[in-house]
Amino acid sequence: MLTEAQKQQYQRDGFIVIPGFKSPAEIAALRARAGQIVNDFDPATQSGIFSTIEQEKTTDDYFLGSDNTIRCFFEEEAFGADGQLKQAKELSINKIGHAMHDLDPAFRAFTADARLEQLARDLGLSDPKVWQSMYIFKQPGIGGEVRWHQDATYFDTDPVSVTTFWFALEDATLDNGCMWAEPGGHRGPMRERFLRNGDDVRMEKLSDLPWPDNSTAVPLECKAGSLVCFHGLLPHYSAPNRSAVSRHAYTLHVTDGATNYSPQNWIQRDDKLPARGFV
Repeated sequence: MLTEAQKQQYQRDGFIVIPGFKSPAEIAALRARAGQIVNDFDPATQSGIFSTIEQEKTTDDYFLGSDNTIRCFFEEEAFGADGQLKQAKELSINKIGHAMHDLDPAFRAFTADARLEQLARDLGLSDPKVWQSMYIFKQPGIGGEVRWHQDATYFDTDPVSVTTFWFALEDATLDNGCMWAEPGGHRGPMRERFLRNGDDVRMEKLSDLPWPDNSTAVPLECKAGSLVCFHGLLPHYSAPNRSAVSRHAYTLHVTDGATNYSPQNWIQRDDKLPARGFV
């Protein structure tokens, strides 16, 4: 899947952008299914708000119970002072997570791509295992900031192996909150580790190295259909979306089955729903 030059670029920068990886038809099918999930979602039953700013405070039973199922999460700014939604439900959802790739036929079809299996191997994963899927809406006007972080914080393996596959389902621009990343930052240490023991979670600080800023980071603007792959230690973030257009994306977190997956990672699997690869 990758040329030698692309492999070298990934090793150097910690990320690679592949334009035109998914077709308009594939994107349309996934977006339609996401819309149906949101339409069928009844927030009166149970719901949660997703935030990365104060994660320990916003992690609740609804979030922890989403590890091996499919749940919708609201944007932090979706509600007014009266506790009611400020706009339509479909414009208020932050994301859907976290096991659509295994449990929903449309998401499984998008994920079960033999090209992704080969790409994962080109990136150094000898036995790719997909642990998490998220459909991210980045809603117009209220799309929340995702603070600087490393995905290895949430998917700790020994050695580090988690790799992110991020699909742009709409154009990602500076205006609507595209991702930013620090080229080469994956060669630094893991700064935090998100630990779960039963229903107790905490963020363990591992390094005092400061997070990057826009003087060293670069925006990862890309067109719909692009695939961004990045190393689990790559620092990245996205700004709030204050524009009038959304920035839909679908993301997968994948580890190497040949590494040791931490029993304190927040997502665990058993024989009823084992972690599996792309094909």
